[in-house]
Amino acid sequence: MSDTSSGEVEQAKSAPADRATNGPLDESEANAVRPYVDLGGVKVLPREGLHLRLEVEEGSQRVVAVGLDYAASTLQVQPFAAPRTAGLWNEIRDQIADQISKQGGRTTLTVGPFGPELLAEIPANVPGQPGSTRLARFIGVDGPRWFLRGVIAGEAAVNPQAAAQVEDLFRSIVVVRGKTPMPPRDLIPLQMPKSGVPGDA
Repeated sequence: MSDTSSGEVEQAKSAPADRATNGPLDESEANAVRPYVDLGGVKVLPREGLHLRLEVEEGSQRVVAVGLDYAASTLQVQPFAAPRTAGLWNEIRDQIADQISKQGGRTTLTVGPFGPELLAEIPANVPGQPGSTRLARFIGVDGPRWFLRGVIAGEAAVNPQAAAQVEDLFRSIVVVRGKTPMPPRDLIPLQMPKSGVPGDA
């Protein structure tokens, strides 16, 4: 079809070709018997050396992100509601780059295992080290009616071996969109696991 206005191009979905088999998976695609830790909007498969923490908004006490410490790195994940046919990552990526630029940081658009991603150099407040920056990789995958965003920092932002381990961890995440109607870009609700937050799994 030749009818591709810029609006349609921007809304195209961004995801690895093998997402439905290798992840990140939709709940309908996941193996139901695997021992996932249920965090509401996402499920995480425990693995040796993985430490999980929930990031809570101070005022509302709402869980706003899942933090995963693994392979001397951190992976922060957030699931969002998305339209059935269109994607969000292309648009959100531009907004992240704009935000980081306003903070005095820099971003480089690269292509990784999940498709387009941003490598960001973000100003860091390190006492006695003016001009310090920290590196982070912003990754995103558009799934069926959801969008999963990841932020990778630590070793996996610079070390290919650690990066491969954290990318595998990101792929193992299952997104639980649920049946409730939600506006696109709304955070899919996250919650504490029933048994409390597991430590080193």
